[in-house]
Amino acid sequence: MGEPTGRGPDTGGGTVPAGDHVLGVDSGGSGLRIAVARADDPAARPLATYASNEPVRTGPHGIDAGHLLSQLLPAAEELRREVGAVRFTAGCVGAAGMATLGDELRARLPAELATAFGVRRLALAADAVTAYAGALGQRPGAVVTAGTGMIALGTDLTGAGGWRRADGWGHLLGDCGSGAWIGRAGLEAAMRAYDGRPGGSAALLARATAMFGPVTGLPGALYPRPDRPAVLASFAPEVGRCAADDAVADGILRAAAGHIADAAAAVCPPGAGSAVACTGGLFGMGEPLLAPLRTALAERLPDARVTAAAGSPLDGALTIAAALAGDRLTLPADLKLLQITRPAPG
Repeated sequence: MGEPTGRGPDTGGGTVPAGDHVLGVDSGGSGLRIAVARADDPAARPLATYASNEPVRTGPHGIDAGHLLSQLLPAAEELRREVGAVRFTAGCVGAAGMATLGDELRARLPAELATAFGVRRLALAADAVTAYAGALGQRPGAVVTAGTGMIALGTDLTGAGGWRRADGWGHLLGDCGSGAWIGRAGLEAAMRAYDGRPGGSAALLARATAMFGPVTGLPGALYPRPDRPAVLASFAPEVGRCAADDAVADGILRAAAGHIADAAAAVCPPGAGSAVACTGGLFGMGEPLLAPLRTALAERLPDARVTAAAGSPLDGALTIAAALAGDRLTLPADLKLLQITRPAPG
C-alpha cells in the first residue's frame, strides 16, 4: 500500500514515547488487512502491511472473534518483528458488521491484544468509521462508502452531535445507489426488454444474456444464493459500460447518483466548510457515475467542499490508533460505531 496523500497532520494532544508503534486492522468482505505505523507519526504512514483474502467468518454470535484472532495474532507478530517494534501501544480494529455483529469482538479483542502486544488503548470501529477516518482524517464532514452496499456517515466532531448515519440497510431495505442497487435496476431493465414492457433496455438484455445465460433462468439462479447482493453488484459495471449509448442505463446511474447524494446530504453537518468524500469500489466505475454525482452533490450540498478521499479504511484504522496513542482522538466515541477501551492483559 502506498503512502496516503492529502491527509493533513493532526495537532494538539499528548506525546508518545519515540519508538512506540500502533496497529491498524481492516476486516471486510474481501479479507483482512493489517498495518503498522509509528505512534508518534501524526500522519500515521504505514511502515509494513499484511493482507489475506480470507474473510473473517460470521456465526450465531456474530463476527467470529476466534477466526479473526487466528489470522490477526500471527500476522501482527510478524509485522512487529519486521519493523522492530517492542509493543503496540494502541490499536484500532475496523470491521464490517461491527455495529450489529461485533459483541464477541468487543468481549474478546481488548484482553487478547493487551496480552499479546501490550496494547493499552484499543478502538473497535465499524468499517464506515475507519472509512471516514481514512477519507477525511479528523475533520467534520460526511463520507459515503459504496461498493456492493452503500452507507453514509457524518459528524461535526462535537460530543452532542455524535455520528449521523444514512442507509447501509442492505439490498432488500436500502443501499440505494450501491452496486447491488445498480445491478438490480439494470437486470430489471433487461427483464422489461425481454417481456416487451416499457422501460426496458435491449442493450442491458444483451449484456445480461451474455453474462448469465438465458434471462428466464435468472430467478432460479439468483434468489436462492446467499451472496445475492454480490451477484447483483457484478452487473453494475455492465450498466456503466452501456450508459454512454443507452438512455435507460444512463438513467439508472443518474438515479443512483441522486440516492448517493441524498445520503451524503442527510449526514453532512450544516453550514459552510464541511468536507464530503466518496470512497469504495463503486466509484471506480468512473465518469458515467461520477459526472451525475458531482451535479447531484452540488445541488444538495452547495456549501460543502467535495474532496477526494485521502486514504483507505486501513489508513483510517491507523489514523485512529495513532490519535489514540497521542491523546488526539476527536472523532466521537460510540458504543457501537467507535468504542474506546483501555484493556488490561488477560
